[in-house]
Amino acid sequence: MPETSLPLLPANRAQGAIPILPVTLKSWPGIERSLDKAARTWLKASGFVGQPGRHALVPDKAGNLHQVFYGIAETAKPGEAFDFARLVRVLPDAAYRIDGELPDLRGAVMGWLLETYRFERYRKPSTPAPRLVCPSELDRAALLTAAEAHFMVRDLVNTPSADMGPDELEKAARQVASRHRAKLRVIAGEKLRRDFPMVHTVGQASPRRPRLIDFTWGPARAPKVTLVGKGVCFDTGGLDIKPASGMLTMKKDMGGAANVLGLAQMIMAARLKLRLRVLIPAVENSIAGNAFRPGDVLTSRKGIRVEIGNTDAEGRLVLGDALALADEESPDLLIDMATLTGAARVALGPDLPPFYTDDEGLAADLARHAMAVNDPIWRMPFWAPYYALIESNIAELNNAGESGFAGSVTAALFLKRFVERARSYVHFDIFAWTPAAKPGRPKGGEAQAIHALFGAIAERYGK
Repeated sequence: MPETSLPLLPANRAQGAIPILPVTLKSWPGIERSLDKAARTWLKASGFVGQPGRHALVPDKAGNLHQVFYGIAETAKPGEAFDFARLVRVLPDAAYRIDGELPDLRGAVMGWLLETYRFERYRKPSTPAPRLVCPSELDRAALLTAAEAHFMVRDLVNTPSADMGPDELEKAARQVASRHRAKLRVIAGEKLRRDFPMVHTVGQASPRRPRLIDFTWGPARAPKVTLVGKGVCFDTGGLDIKPASGMLTMKKDMGGAANVLGLAQMIMAARLKLRLRVLIPAVENSIAGNAFRPGDVLTSRKGIRVEIGNTDAEGRLVLGDALALADEESPDLLIDMATLTGAARVALGPDLPPFYTDDEGLAADLARHAMAVNDPIWRMPFWAPYYALIESNIAELNNAGESGFAGSVTAALFLKRFVERARSYVHFDIFAWTPAAKPGRPKGGEAQAIHALFGAIAERYGK
């Protein structure tokens, strides 16, 4: 495989790498007794006894770093697979290898890779991250592909909206498409107004023209997998304007589009046996004299008329038109990803995105793969009685409703009205952001659910 700047060395580079030895509170006394007197004295002075999450650096007689001990728990807990990545921030620049057993070896290595991410577009580069030798039993190429897609998502989300508007999002999509020789088209202007009226209406108040990005890859007769990503490059809330605090992270409102591009890159790099289609409505929800208003009624591509209860519920409008287009060709699997509701964060917090599907088999597959790759997700219901919460007195749907209850569920139900022909449909209400740094997850833009999705898609459609 081609060389990469990511700090994961081939397995044949293990010789000379500094060993990292995982230990537990239970195993440590025996390991400590096997060390020479100088090492035991050094470690006793440091206070290291194998505590989970703690590390100890041991020098050789010349004072050079000789080995690293790292404490792990006796029993691994869900969500802790990336804890090994704590070492990235404390070890000096050198090559390291894992010398011992870890409960989740892949998770430890992936966490290491993800912890080395730096967003340095607007600052001087930091010191190089320590390098890790890939254990021979892991697929280094697959790990690098997954990490590269993850980093791309983070870069797109972290970029300020001044440098990541609809034009730049289109450019990013073109780069992903051209890398894998996918066919891309962009619908804008009068054709967008006519064929995708809700996309056009949401974006019409911005000087940066709205558009629908559409690319396809793979043989036409293969199973059809379609990805739809919310590409709201900045969201003021429109005339129902957000408070200043609500706009601070609104550069991430295109996080659904970023994650869809990351997932698409993984699918195409793996050359899965499917026909992939990616749809991204790219807009800014801005304020001007021609901005859409509360109380307006929009006619969607599907013909469903939508009363605007709140201009800050714009994501479901642009997704509705894109989903209608996707649904017209009856895909085998239709997936949308969107930074859609604050209600999802209230219910499940920033780290656990909900997903909605009526496909029981797919739901089980996603949950299984999410656990396997430490990509947490949680299933929520398409609870049909809640359609009553988004009824309109003058149209067929209200984009927000008046009750304030079940905001993530009603948003999911709104989207589901635009999907009839797809054999299987799943909606992800992601956050695309890490508000406080954790091992393997630095503060800032984040990829969510794409590794779980890739695992399920690869298993379902094969390589």
